[in-house]
Amino acid sequence: MDEVEVVVAHSERATLRVGDVFVKVDADQARIDAEVEAMSLAPVPTPRVLWRKPPALALAALTGTTLGRLGGPSTGSPTAWASAGAAIRKLHDAPLPPRLGRAGRSVTTLVAELDDECEWLVTNGVLPADLVSRNRRVAEAALRPWTPAFTHGDLQIAHLFVDGDEVTGIIDWSEAGRGDALYDLATFTLGHEEHLDDLIAGYGTDVDRDVIHAWWSLRSLLAVRWLLQHGFDAFAPGCEVDVLRSHM
Repeated sequence: MDEVEVVVAHSERATLRVGDVFVKVDADQARIDAEVEAMSLAPVPTPRVLWRKPPALALAALTGTTLGRLGGPSTGSPTAWASAGAAIRKLHDAPLPPRLGRAGRSVTTLVAELDDECEWLVTNGVLPADLVSRNRRVAEAALRPWTPAFTHGDLQIAHLFVDGDEVTGIIDWSEAGRGDALYDLATFTLGHEEHLDDLIAGYGTDVDRDVIHAWWSLRSLLAVRWLLQHGFDAFAPGCEVDVLRSHM
């Protein structure tokens, strides 16, 4: 070990890599608690907990690589995407965890958040009003009753690892809990719509694609302000703003 790699860092949390160990430091102890609990309950491969000393958590690195990242190409094969879908389905079919996750926010809460973010985006000139209003209408399809499932809650493409076509693990469980299964599927395919068919083939059940598209709009509208305020570029090619533009 000759260096410390900063994987991600902002005002809420930071993740460092030292050799084969990841150290997560989180300002909110509840997120660390939720992550450890969710990994202990999830029926899919997760990182091994090496030690835990608030506010830090040390995890062993997973083998393999991710299928890609938001804003970048996916190097995964159709079979690897199908394997990811099968792993996600196994998670969603598991017994419900005790916590309500990020994917479990109520329709009332989501509507309030969505209204606030849309107003901020337009009032501050971040995005054109027609782009925001169009995606606000698309997002409506996600605001419906759903059957609770064991959800990851932040299942970005960069959080699932594969070795060849086999899933070796899923990381970053701090937002896990009971929630809408389609939120996970939408988060995983955000910016990678071309792989949705492969993912669903492995997931193995009928999926309402209109709701997936709605979650792409909803998640992107809710994310832009936070990303900009925490040093991330929502306008980068293939990222949240491009996702919103694709619905025009």
